[in-house]
Amino acid sequence: IRRIGLFIWPGSWIAGLSRSAWFHCVNPPSATTLTLTSSLCRFCLSKNKKTSNGFITDLHYWIGKDSTQDEQGAAAFYVTQMDDMLGGSPVQHREVEGHESEAFKSYFKSGIIYKKGGVASGFKHVETNMYNIRRLLHVKGKKHVSATEVELSWDSFNKGDVFLLDLGKVLIQWNGPDCNIAEKSRGLALARSIRDDERGGRAQIGIIDNEKDSPDLMQIMKTVLGERRGALGAATPDEKADELQKANVRLYHVYEKDDNLVVQEIATRPLTQDLLQHEDCHILDQGGFKIYVWRGKDSSKEEKRAAFSRAVGFIQAKGYSATTNVEVVNDGAESAMFKQLFKRWTEKEETQGLGKVYTTSKIAKVEQVKFDVSQLHARPELAAEQRMADDASGKVEVWRIEDLHMQPVDPRTYGQFYGGDCYLVLYTYLTSGRTHYIIYMWQGRHASVDEITACAFNAVELDKKYGNEPVQVRVTMGREPQHFLAIFKGSLIIYEGGTSRTQNNEPEPVVRLFQVRGTDEINTKTIEVPARASSLNSNDVFLLTTNQVCYLWCGKGCSGDEREMAKIVANIVSKRDKQTVLEGQEPVEFWAALGGKAPYASDKRFQEPTVRYQPRLFECSNQTGRFIMTEVVGFCQDDLDEDDVMLLDTWEEIFLWIGKTSNTYERNEAISSAKDYLKTHPAGRDLATPIIMVKQGYEPLTFTGWFSAWDPYKWSRTSPAYKPHPKSNVNSTSNYQNNNAPSVVSAVTNGNGAYPREVLINKTVDELPEGVDPAKKEVRELSKHWSKCLAKCDLLLSRFIKLCLWLRECTGYLREG
Repeated sequence: IRRIGLFIWPGSWIAGLSRSAWFHCVNPPSATTLTLTSSLCRFCLSKNKKTSNGFITDLHYWIGKDSTQDEQGAAAFYVTQMDDMLGGSPVQHREVEGHESEAFKSYFKSGIIYKKGGVASGFKHVETNMYNIRRLLHVKGKKHVSATEVELSWDSFNKGDVFLLDLGKVLIQWNGPDCNIAEKSRGLALARSIRDDERGGRAQIGIIDNEKDSPDLMQIMKTVLGERRGALGAATPDEKADELQKANVRLYHVYEKDDNLVVQEIATRPLTQDLLQHEDCHILDQGGFKIYVWRGKDSSKEEKRAAFSRAVGFIQAKGYSATTNVEVVNDGAESAMFKQLFKRWTEKEETQGLGKVYTTSKIAKVEQVKFDVSQLHARPELAAEQRMADDASGKVEVWRIEDLHMQPVDPRTYGQFYGGDCYLVLYTYLTSGRTHYIIYMWQGRHASVDEITACAFNAVELDKKYGNEPVQVRVTMGREPQHFLAIFKGSLIIYEGGTSRTQNNEPEPVVRLFQVRGTDEINTKTIEVPARASSLNSNDVFLLTTNQVCYLWCGKGCSGDEREMAKIVANIVSKRDKQTVLEGQEPVEFWAALGGKAPYASDKRFQEPTVRYQPRLFECSNQTGRFIMTEVVGFCQDDLDEDDVMLLDTWEEIFLWIGKTSNTYERNEAISSAKDYLKTHPAGRDLATPIIMVKQGYEPLTFTGWFSAWDPYKWSRTSPAYKPHPKSNVNSTSNYQNNNAPSVVSAVTNGNGAYPREVLINKTVDELPEGVDPAKKEVRELSKHWSKCLAKCDLLLSRFIKLCLWLRECTGYLREG
């Protein structure tokens, strides 16, 4: 298998057929629904993008709940053989019916159908245009849909789920009264997939949102299921592991000794990469939620082949559920999920990136890389990587939280932040003629709990003032994002303690030491450090302020750009005379101000490997009192549903995306959810990681850049994704409207009529007439086009009817003759 794609083996060879049968794989061309039989095992091979180390390949073997032990054992055996044939490179996954991994579910966008039946039905290819069917499917899930064939009875129904009655030529979708829009839409997508893939598009789909409004469909259901007796029960909640359970990670060395399986615990959270020895195989237990088997590149072939069997033995020894997921990863080809279970994971031959945080106790110099800010809008992925929403040329307003209220800060002191205060910064900028806002909530390290709470409260009030449009960013002292630095044009100065309030009675320290890092207005930040010699670093520039003079101390490893930026900052922190001091030529007064000489970091500059993590998207929920997150693998913009609160983890930042119709409770608890996510992360994440709240329709480039294709007008269109048909109950096309399909009956107008073609075509957003929706500017052209097409169709139809009449007459004449 040398091409990229998704390949599925039906598993017929497991039942005792010839071994060559497993080479005849099924490569589904366009179907997005997978049908699985509970009594069988199946294989799925996903070959994704090519990297420098080869293809990223995932090999899944799926176990039906009614499959035999012999079939499961045979499946594990052939997985090992298939792994050998592919050079030992695939990441192997053990999937159990009803408990599949998010990665497996992501391959089938319209869902997975579990059907009853034996071996014969499992081997039978799904034929289209087959209408002799009577079955009831229980549909569950919002992001990844699964449909289980259940008993054809009212007893199978409940209030909170979607059920699909499949009668061959008619598909009836029954929506429970407690279903949300996303569940209904996913159920419809599954019904459409069955209609198009299995019935050749000839089946009709009927939807029951309210039983009283659909008497005809209800009559059909009563004919098939009988009269319903008793009230419907509540939906059964999904059994999902919460984040506390997933955070309980343990690393084991597993080996065989005297025919016995020996399990030796090595470490617990937080795990470090150096614990993995290349000559060994290890098992990582994620709280019984998932088991990882890591195969060292220098381990023996016998150990590698025994990976799955040892994982199954480990599950049995621990008393975990037989449905526990197992993933086998290889040394040097670890999955993104596996890497994020470690506190730090570095790759070979990776270079230094921007925005790193270092301590003053050792040399760890960032090699500053300049980039063209004008490319941010043309390349949103660059904006996301550099954490730059724009070129930082917008308007800045700053307030200090004083007596729990917002107090304006003197513009002459913008950029100066004190560790004893909290601040609100409103940044306003234009993109494509549209005003955008960012609210930064800067929290000082020594600010009181009341001030931090008041800062968050006032941010909400400020957000409301601007129509709930601003992006909200929580900034913890010392973890300022790149864009925050840029908007202050190199003048960002952070004082360790104190306050900027006018009634401050505390005297300022006589001697202060500041460390200046940065080469230009985009990346420069100045922080106050303890005024002692041990705080110095040979690779940086420091400012030492006293009552008489301000020393500009230049380490041997600093650059000219850094010295120039330090001169600008020096004029802000001190009005005294400036004196430049080179390392090794310090006057006696300099050391006296620092309390005497002391050792400090003076090693040569070096570059630390960049820590790169793959961004991950989660649906988060804590309504039940348990913090539960569901990952969306291979995410795109379509995975952001309007009634969801989503969390995007880019490692350096945490984004919270708030849908317009999301649950009020989850929306209000979004920040708490993000904090819980950081607290419970297996890698022991930094709790000061910036948390950014983004509203639907007002996403900045730093968010959209993480998505492969982003449509800025997706939510500006008026047609809903889910809309029951107002009149007919059975509709062969659908009772739903496509959110992306333009309406042909309306044209883009200015109130008096349609605009000329040349005014709309090949124009940017800024060049369009006022009031024109860019998403609908071609509608008028479409209307003209379809009108011409319909006229031609009418002409062809009339000619066809005349031809049929003529043929009938000819046939009559022939019969008479």
